[in-house]
Amino acid sequence: MSEGDFMHVIKVTTHDMHTGGEPLRIITSGLPDLKGSTILEKRVYAKQHLDHYRRLLMNEPRGHKDMYGAILFQEKPNEFGVLFLNNEGYSPMCGHGVIALGRYVVDYGLVKPVSPETEITFNCPCGPVQTYVEYNNNSSGSVHFESVPAFVYKLGAEIVVPKIGKVLIDVAYGGAFYAIISDKDVSLDLKSTPLTEIIDVAGRITEAVKKQLLILHPEREELSFLYGTIITDGKDKFTDGTTTNICIFADKEVDRSPTGSGVTARMALQWKKGFISKNEIKEFKSVIGTTFTGRIIDETTVGDFPAVIVEVSGMAYHTGDHTFYLEYRDELKEGFQLPR
Repeated sequence: MSEGDFMHVIKVTTHDMHTGGEPLRIITSGLPDLKGSTILEKRVYAKQHLDHYRRLLMNEPRGHKDMYGAILFQEKPNEFGVLFLNNEGYSPMCGHGVIALGRYVVDYGLVKPVSPETEITFNCPCGPVQTYVEYNNNSSGSVHFESVPAFVYKLGAEIVVPKIGKVLIDVAYGGAFYAIISDKDVSLDLKSTPLTEIIDVAGRITEAVKKQLLILHPEREELSFLYGTIITDGKDKFTDGTTTNICIFADKEVDRSPTGSGVTARMALQWKKGFISKNEIKEFKSVIGTTFTGRIIDETTVGDFPAVIVEVSGMAYHTGDHTFYLEYRDELKEGFQLPR
C-alpha cells in the first residue's frame, strides 16, 4: 500500500533513541513552525496550538503511557532550542533527553564534530544546558552535561500522605522540583516491592506535596511546581557506593533511566546534607539497572538558596525511524492512555 491509498490529516516523522532504557522520540518533520521569540513563548504556543501532536506521538497506539519526546530547533551552529514532551505535557528539563540529543545532532550532521568532544548548548525551558559529546575516530560516544543551578528547597518537610500517614519529605531542584524519600520511610523496598505499588505510593506522595507544600522557584515563576517523586534505596552517603532510585513524574510516568534532572536534584541534596564534596563521582542506578554518574563541579546561588552545578554523564543509542499518520476517519483521534 502506498501513501496515496489512504487519506491522512497528519503525517509526522520521528527519530527514536533511548538513554539508559528511557525512550526519546525526536520529531524530525511534519510539525508546523513554533511561534515565539523565546523557548518559553514557544512552549506556550505548543501547549495552546500544537498539543495534538504531543498526544499523537506520546499516546497509544503510536506511543505508550511512558513515552517521551522532543521538539528540536536549531538556533545557531552549535546551539539548539528544545521542548520536551511527556504523557501529561511539557517538561522543564530532561537529562536523558539532553544526552540523546547530544549524540543525535552530532551523528546526523547538525553540528560539526570536534575531537575529543563536541560542545553543544541546549536551551531548555529551565535554562541553557551545556553539553559535551565524546567524539573520536569519526564516532560519537558518551555524553555529559552541566546542569542549571541545583538546590535544596526543603529539608524534612512534614507531609500527610493518604494511606501512609505523616512522612518527612526532602524537596530539591535539578531543572525540575522533585520530592525525594527513601523506600524504607514509606514501607517499600526497591528490590522486592512490585512496581505497581511503588508507582501508587509515589503518585500519592506527589499529590500530597502539591496540596500541602507551596513550591516557588526563587527566580522563575513558571518553574514553580512539583514535577514528580523520587524514591531511593536510602544510600545517600558517598561511601555507600552505587545508589538506586525510581523516578515517577508527570502523570505517573516511570523513568527507565536514573533520571538526569533527578540525579542533579539528588546530588544537590547529598551536598546540602554534607555527604559529598566537589568532584566526587557518584553512580546512580535505575529501575532496570542502567546507570548515570553525577559530579558536583561548581557552587553558586539561586536567589537565597546555596546551589551547585552538577555534571551528569550517560550514554544514548539510536533505535529507529518512524513515519506516523493520523487518518481523518480514525475514531481514536490523537490516541488514548489506559488509566494507571
